[in-house]
Amino acid sequence: MSLQGRTAIVTGSGQGLGLAYAQELARQGAAVVINDVRQDVADAAVAAITEAGGRAVAVVAPVGSTETAQQLVRTAVETFGGLDILVTNAGVLRDKSLLKMTDEDFDVVIGVHLRGTFTCVREAYAYFKEHGVAGRIITIGSPTGQYGNFGQTNYAAAKAGIVGMVRTWALEMKKAGVTANAVIPVAATAMTKTIPYFAAAVEADERGEAMPPFFRHDLGFGTAADVAGLVAYLASDDAASITGQAIGAGGDRLEIFSHPTAVVTEYREGGWTYDALRERFPGIAEGHLASVGETLPPLPAELQPQEDAK
Repeated sequence: MSLQGRTAIVTGSGQGLGLAYAQELARQGAAVVINDVRQDVADAAVAAITEAGGRAVAVVAPVGSTETAQQLVRTAVETFGGLDILVTNAGVLRDKSLLKMTDEDFDVVIGVHLRGTFTCVREAYAYFKEHGVAGRIITIGSPTGQYGNFGQTNYAAAKAGIVGMVRTWALEMKKAGVTANAVIPVAATAMTKTIPYFAAAVEADERGEAMPPFFRHDLGFGTAADVAGLVAYLASDDAASITGQAIGAGGDRLEIFSHPTAVVTEYREGGWTYDALRERFPGIAEGHLASVGETLPPLPAELQPQEDAK
């Protein structure tokens, strides 16, 4: 097993994607610190891993604070003798359009996703550096952070911010031999279950059947287990040279996202005045402006939700 003798923390791992990540890390030999805000959910996750022959322990606490980050690292060290891997998966949603989004809606999402990632990574990296561990930091992003999405100002900001932090951490941690990467999952979750477009895929998964090829191949949309392999790979020695990357996984598809880069460069002696921009910008920009949001292809007729197919 590729992660035998390693210890991992996975935040937000009581269920869903986080649990799939924790189970795959355990399957590859790592001892896992499960984290959730509900004791019963955390205990069930620990039981699922231990019953399958793995090792796990639970920390029930909301991420965001330094105190929780310290508790997670301390539990890993005291229970399993060290720490090698951190996966920051914990998150919440408070979806509302801009004028309806309250300060609390914004702060809660930023606090869990962005601040929670920051505090946990800072604590784990401090341990790695002090003990000479070539650790693995794996953060969880989202297509929303890459493209934007209606009603998700807070979530988009947090997920885009996580990728920005990963790029910075890859520079800061390089000398210590620690890698930092962001995984962009596209999978059936409690959120996608509520979206009619994905109904046929989610229902097939719930029946224990394979999702239709349209979802797995064309959309790169699959199960939580489809993403877990990438998380475990990035946690391994095989991925020691991969850092600062945003990598997507879903269904049958793997994607490596580019960093933002200029697609057009133009120069004008004396700089770009208002009048110069009025004259030249339309021609410079034509065909090069970035799209906004993610455009999904039309569903095939046989995969249309029943209410839309009537």
